[in-house]
Amino acid sequence: MARVVIFGQRDFAQQAHYYLTQDSPHEVVAFCVTADQCGADTVFGLPLVALEDVVRRYPPDEFQFFVPMSGRSMNRVREHFYRAVKALGYKLISYVSSRAVVCHTDIGENCFILEHVDVQPFGRIGDNVVLWCNSAVGHHSVVGDHSIIISGAIICGRCTVGPWSYVSAHSVIDSNVTLAEGTLVGIAAVVKADTEPWGIYTGDPARRRRVRSDRFEFL
Repeated sequence: MARVVIFGQRDFAQQAHYYLTQDSPHEVVAFCVTADQCGADTVFGLPLVALEDVVRRYPPDEFQFFVPMSGRSMNRVREHFYRAVKALGYKLISYVSSRAVVCHTDIGENCFILEHVDVQPFGRIGDNVVLWCNSAVGHHSVVGDHSIIISGAIICGRCTVGPWSYVSAHSVIDSNVTLAEGTLVGIAAVVKADTEPWGIYTGDPARRRRVRSDRFEFL
């Protein structure tokens, strides 16, 4: 059991508070945002503290962190604050729903794995990954750091999902396919061949529509 500070105060942070409170041994003690976002004193009755002041009030040797942010800017925003918290010396927890099926799988830190997710044997989930409800990761597949898999998406067996990827709802990644870093897969797309870095793929079979820069504005 850890005493946990949640980074954020909006949708993902509020959901994280619910899940950690209802379905984990951890105790949520506070919320945290950057000083310019501190417009209130509390969230759900818990203190809202500035990141710039959090070490003084919740020292890293006594408290841990959870950074459950959205996939905005291809997960770069979440990565930015994940690294900022680590740089302050905090350990980060992962949340795995008690209603998820996770078989002998290597799961990194700061992962958010929700109900009815199915991760088959010999899979590997990197750091700072979100697996939204009803998604599936097949056997021997790897989901890279800072990626997000949305509800109903299916990653078949022996796939590799590169870092900073975003796999949209109800899409399918066929067996043995590699998504290059920064791949965005559209809703209900079916990816049957390897992708190129920072490409947007839609349709069935999925085809590349365009390529984005890997540089994003964070805030």
